[in-house]
Amino acid sequence: QTSCLNPGKTATMSNATFVHPAKFYISGFSDIPHVKYLYVFLCFVYIMTVLGNGLLLSVIYLDKTLHTPKYMIVFNLAFIDLCGSTALIPKVMDTFLFGNRYIVYEACLNYMFFVWLSTSVQSWTLVIMAYDRFIAICFPLRYHSIVTEAAIAVMLLFVWVFMSCLIAWMVGLLNQLSFCGSVVIQSFFCDHGPTFRLACNDTSLNYIIAFIVFTTIDCIPPILIALTYICIAIALSRIASRQERLKALKTCISHLIIVGIFFLPLLGTDLAVLTSYIHPNARIINSTTIPPLLNPIIYSLKTEEVLNSIKKLLKNNKLSSITFSRKVTSLP
Repeated sequence: QTSCLNPGKTATMSNATFVHPAKFYISGFSDIPHVKYLYVFLCFVYIMTVLGNGLLLSVIYLDKTLHTPKYMIVFNLAFIDLCGSTALIPKVMDTFLFGNRYIVYEACLNYMFFVWLSTSVQSWTLVIMAYDRFIAICFPLRYHSIVTEAAIAVMLLFVWVFMSCLIAWMVGLLNQLSFCGSVVIQSFFCDHGPTFRLACNDTSLNYIIAFIVFTTIDCIPPILIALTYICIAIALSRIASRQERLKALKTCISHLIIVGIFFLPLLGTDLAVLTSYIHPNARIINSTTIPPLLNPIIYSLKTEEVLNSIKKLLKNNKLSSITFSRKVTSLP
């Protein structure tokens, strides 16, 4: 073992080359007035996220009429929203509300991996949703032959595998760095940028992978989504009836709202980090907190199929309860 320059911090020597600290210190949410209100808000956000996404997952699972390619994508989105919020918010609460600001080096890397993986999978799930809407509107007669359950399953599996490998590569490269100076991460979680910038050896490869991940998550997906909606707009312009155009466009509203909620804060905070200064705590508003809360609400309120399924399940549950009660009362 060897020591970091910061007093009281120990580090382990890996292959006699790289110095890794025993722990990092997460410094986010420092000197924020009335910070307890923020913790109450985060707690509320997490509880509602779990309830909302749990309800949406349950409805899709229980109602066989929703076992379609479109709702496979919605199911995946709700699942990754639930996983991403669970990876981030409880740990943030533990870190700051209970004062556990020190985090073991290996735990920090695992934390970073799961938060970034949830963001990346969510980003590409929205692209697959846009593809679904593109085929439905531009090639309606061929929709059921193109957008099959098998095709969507392959797409979703590819996204999970590819993004897992990319994020694992990004996080794994941190093991090639030596942290012989500060171990204070200027963020509210083990974020990639604030962590690798603490290293005292060459970080050029980490900058490159950070740029690749930024392009893969923040740039390519919104460009592809924009292109699909340009094609959708051209297809809708060829429809003679205004009523039919509005009906087709209505099927895209939920997706467009979710895309805006996800990408606008994400692009705003990430571009601010690249071009100027942004407070480290500002990133709490992006894809890891608010979108997972709002996505199930949007799909429940804006999608007629989900509302009908909820009503049907509630009705069936009520009928089952009445039947059970009658059986119980009829017993001798």
